[in-house]
Amino acid sequence: MDKTLEFFFDLGSPATYLAYTQLPALCAETGALLVYRPILLGGVFKATGNASPITVPAKGRYLLDDLARYARRYKVVLKFSPHFPINTLVLMRAVTGMQMHQPERFQAFIDCLFHALWVEGRHLGDPAAVATVLTEQGFDPEQVLALSNDEVVKAALKDNTERAVQRGVFGAPSLFVRDQLFFGQDRLEFVREALG
Repeated sequence: MDKTLEFFFDLGSPATYLAYTQLPALCAETGALLVYRPILLGGVFKATGNASPITVPAKGRYLLDDLARYARRYKVVLKFSPHFPINTLVLMRAVTGMQMHQPERFQAFIDCLFHALWVEGRHLGDPAAVATVLTEQGFDPEQVLALSNDEVVKAALKDNTERAVQRGVFGAPSLFVRDQLFFGQDRLEFVREALG
């Protein structure tokens, strides 16, 4: 049986952050290999005609309450920046570039960004704030910016996003066990069952 769990993610999604906090333990319990697939959620929305639930007032209010419930269940901090939502294009290019060119630092890189964004509630839509976070965590902001401006990296993120849409992804987090899609941080028990 294939024991690979593909995690299609965008840092700017609070539901993605919640799933991210749970996946290492889930994969350890099931013996699955966790494979990160960076995507641009805005690109997914554009390609599928979908939109963030936060854009529908009643749904947005409900979602915020529901995410808070899941944070309590998972025993993790979830703190929204007053600047939410942010444009994650540069961040997700940087994530893609780090995965391609410095895979040994990839996990530490996404860990520091998820923590800054969703535990500390920092404004990672602001390049100066991103540079500060990266410097604090031992990353070179200029090197990261260079990765995010690399044409091969840009093309890779676009390709990841297009392939995700072709596979049926319409939002984040999206998880695949073989060809079976699971959407949302609230579907992790089904993911666990599929991994058997």
